[in-house]
Amino acid sequence: MTLIEAHGVGRTVELPDGRPLTILSSVDLTVSESDRVSIVGRSGSGKSTLLNLLGLLDAPTEGELAFLGHDVRRIGSGARDRLRGREVGFVFQQFNLLPGRTALENVQTPLLYSGGREFWRRERIAREMLERVGLGERLTTKPERLSGGEQQRVAIARALVRRPRLILADEPTGALDLETGAEVMALIESVAAETGAALVTITHDPAIAARSNRHLRLVSGRLQATDAAADASAPVGSLHPPATPDADADAEAIAIAEADADVEAVA
Repeated sequence: MTLIEAHGVGRTVELPDGRPLTILSSVDLTVSESDRVSIVGRSGSGKSTLLNLLGLLDAPTEGELAFLGHDVRRIGSGARDRLRGREVGFVFQQFNLLPGRTALENVQTPLLYSGGREFWRRERIAREMLERVGLGERLTTKPERLSGGEQQRVAIARALVRRPRLILADEPTGALDLETGAEVMALIESVAAETGAALVTITHDPAIAARSNRHLRLVSGRLQATDAAADASAPVGSLHPPATPDADADAEAIAIAEADADVEAVA
């Protein structure tokens, strides 16, 4: 089943001085169930904006974007929120766990917006997911007493507790050491395989990108296919072409715009 169809998708925002800034342009992408897609790109290339579009946090300003057959530009924000809550799971680099809440309470959070048996069985469902990611003995532990790898496992459990059809991982290993990062990716892939979910990973790490079966690169807001074998042998951080001064200025403006969008999304 096709989850996402993007045709000629673009995203333009207005800068504080009134000038338009095009972050994405002419993006074509199809994501189906069980797909494994990696996207690489230098800072300011539009990766976060693309992730926000795929995750229904934003709508495109041009082109066509459909999620499970729904035209994203035509459905209301409430319907889009409900669709995202049911069908999309996010795994972030910075975990974004609720401070002062236990691991079990953090993982239950998405289930508070569900209905029927899933809502009433939320504690059991959350406990089972934490056991699945190897944290069955840490249910009542708060984030500040967990290691970085354990916090990321809680974040993964929270992202997958509603069994979403699409998992979006934004630099999921960026805050972890190499060994822990590899374990976390293996865990995400294992749970995704069990549920048949599609996994789209944004990363700077060529080894993480190489784990996918489709490999894409964002360059100046445009999506391109890339050679996974060549990327896998490249040093971390070397996947991006050299930038011009103008491109650097645009990238800085895009990074600022994306940071603002991320703050709004979290809020």
